[in-house]
Amino acid sequence: MVIDMSILFTVLAAIFLLTGLIGTVVPVLPGPPIAWAGLLLSYFTLETKITVLMLILTGAAAIFVTFLDNIFPSLMTKRAGGSKAGVIGCTIGTIIGFFLGPVLLLLAPFTGAFIGELIHDSSDVKRAWHAAKNAFFGYMLGIGIKIITVNVFIWIFVWAVIL
Repeated sequence: MVIDMSILFTVLAAIFLLTGLIGTVVPVLPGPPIAWAGLLLSYFTLETKITVLMLILTGAAAIFVTFLDNIFPSLMTKRAGGSKAGVIGCTIGTIIGFFLGPVLLLLAPFTGAFIGELIHDSSDVKRAWHAAKNAFFGYMLGIGIKIITVNVFIWIFVWAVIL
């Protein structure tokens, strides 16, 4: 019975890690925390050799990356002289883009930020464009660090299963 539960936890851990990877690009899924939950599950199996120290380090990384992902668009927009409306537009564009397919998912944050900036101040299109570019860059930077982090988590899991 213990072996059956261990196999079940290993399979669930893999599912959580893959769901976390999907969550790196899907705005409604917190990718790194979900992937970390997969590592936590794998800790309770006979198949992996995840240590408590590894869980603490990866948990801290998941929290830190999630925090950065949430502030990058704001920081980059503010750095470009943008407003909170641009950040909100970027977020709304991201959510809408999720339903429009992968190509538009990449364009929607930029478009949302641009529209948000124009709503805030329609007299300065150049500033709105610049702020929208930076919001998009911040969004992509957040996705990038999430993808790297979750891939490291997956690598740790695979390595722990192989050992």
